[in-house]
Amino acid sequence: MVRRPGILIAALLLTGTASAQQATAPQQTPDPLTRPLARDREATWLAPRAPEKVFGTTYLVGFGGLSVALIDTGAGLILVDAALPQAAPRILDNVRQLGFKPQDIKFILSTEPHFDHAGGLAALVRDTGATVVAGNRAAAGLKSGRLDKDDPQLAYDHSFPPVAKVRTISNGEGLTLGKVTVTAHQTAGHTAGSVSWSWPACEGATCRTVVFASSLNPVSADGYRYSAPTSAGIRTAFAQTYATMKKMRCDILITAHADQGGAKTRYLSNPGACRSYAEASERALAERLRKEEVRTGG
Repeated sequence: MVRRPGILIAALLLTGTASAQQATAPQQTPDPLTRPLARDREATWLAPRAPEKVFGTTYLVGFGGLSVALIDTGAGLILVDAALPQAAPRILDNVRQLGFKPQDIKFILSTEPHFDHAGGLAALVRDTGATVVAGNRAAAGLKSGRLDKDDPQLAYDHSFPPVAKVRTISNGEGLTLGKVTVTAHQTAGHTAGSVSWSWPACEGATCRTVVFASSLNPVSADGYRYSAPTSAGIRTAFAQTYATMKKMRCDILITAHADQGGAKTRYLSNPGACRSYAEASERALAERLRKEEVRTGG
């Protein structure tokens, strides 16, 4: 094949122009608030799920492994939990798919100051203007983006983007927006600041109580002992949480980790779901304590 000089020159000029454009094209700066964490868990924790109506004006806008709930109060929206930092844009996309505007999100309720549930808070606050609401004990961890000193997972040192402002709420206190009042329930153990949330969801004259439960998993970093004298406060907190969860009105249960309630679906609506959730954690903690006793010869 014979190339004509004019064609060859034109081709070289085009190539050079394209290269120059690529070289001078502005590079996008990565968003520090959505920098991915736990990439090895993304496939399960952030498995895509379509937004779903639960009951009344309560919806799920989260993922296969991490739950995020949305409540339409008639005077604005409330989110519950925020998943990982990189999940924030997808949460807002799911909100839009339901026909809502992210700018109408007024509050984001936090279940615990851990990166897998609070990691997306800072980005969501920036993008919506919402106010984060958390238990009194959790506020410091959310503001620092670091784990508390008595956290069983402290040695993992899982940091996440901090939240500048946090509105605190006490155990049993209600937060009202529009036609919905959400109540905070201290359910410490997994972290000292863990909070579960409950609210009524109605369809006509039929109303049900929805509970979005914090993680109750007695997991820890290597070297931590739940049986140690220094862990007495955590053991007491778990015991109080079990009592709270067992007596809580609970028609529909959503768990922060979607698989912890033992459900094959994204939520449970069978009677006694909250009690069963507490009893499963109670058994897991007892087994953990038994194994620690065997290892130490106690």
